[in-house]
Formats: sequence, C-alpha cells, structure tokens
Amino acid sequence: MTNAVFEFSVPIFNRHLKILSKLVETAKTYANDREIEPAMVIISRLYPDMFTFAEQIRSACNTAKRSTARLVGLALPQSRNTDESFADLQERIDDALAYLATLPESSFAKSEGRKIEFPFGSGVVTVTPQQYLTRFALPNFYFHVTTAYDILRHKGVPIGKRDFLGPMADAPDL
Repeated sequence: MTNAVFEFSVPIFNRHLKILSKLVETAKTYANDREIEPAMVIISRLYPDMFTFAEQIRSACNTAKRSTARLVGLALPQSRNTDESFADLQERIDDALAYLATLPESSFAKSEGRKIEFPFGSGVVTVTPQQYLTRFALPNFYFHVTTAYDILRHKGVPIGKRDFLGPMADAPDL
C-alpha cells in the first residue's frame, strides 16, 4: 500500500525540481547565446519587493527539503545562501534532489496521526501532515517554481507552458 503523503511530496518535488533544472539550463543557454551577463538573469525579479530568480530557486529547493523533513520528523536541513552563477543554481537543485533521494517511502510510514508545528507569519501553526502538504508545502513550492518561470519569461527566455509542465508520460530522465 502506498503512502499518500510520500506520493504527493517526494515524487512531485523531484519532478518539478528536474523541470526547474532544465529551465535554469535554458536560461544559461539564452544568456550565453545573447552575450547577456548571467547576473542580469540571476538577480532579476518581477517587482522590487519580490525575490530574485536565484531566491525563487533557493526557496523552491528549501521548500522541497524542509517540507519533507517536517513530514518525516527530521531536523530541518540547512543550506548556504550563495547563488551567484547558473552553476550555483544547478548545484542547489542537485543538492535538493540528493536530499529527497535519502527519503524512502518507508520513512513516511509514521507520518499518519502526527502533528506538524511550523512557524507561519508571527505565530506557530499546528496541522496534520496532509494539511501541511496541501495547504502550505505544495502551494509554496509551486509558487516559487512558477515565479522563477515567470521571471525567465519576463526576461525573454524562450520557454513555454510545456517547458513548465514537462512531459506528461513518465520519463525516467526527467
């Protein structure tokens, strides 16, 4: 019997982190082909009070890692906050994927019936793993992946909806 909390977290985060990796590679190629300084893409943002492209990548990766850690009751993994190149962004995504690979489905077996406490705004929220996943982790993850995509579109990177969605059939290399 599959564990729904696992099925709707690790595989989802894996899939979209790999898609995000392909988007970063496309942005790198776009910048190189047009002789655009990579930093001009990496520090781009949609609005002055929003995160940069690099911060969106960092937030998506941190959400994937920290959410799954919370779901299985592990200490929150830490990561560095230096994303100055496309290679740094790829390294961050690779690190998140490697972390997710350490969490087998069996590690989610005890998630049923647990409560998760996490900081939210100025307080602390207590929810079930299912509530945490559907009300915070997945929406937050998709927000940052989507905003990273939107920044690239805004900068003129030639990507479209299919690049964001990825292949519909199971693809072992995605």
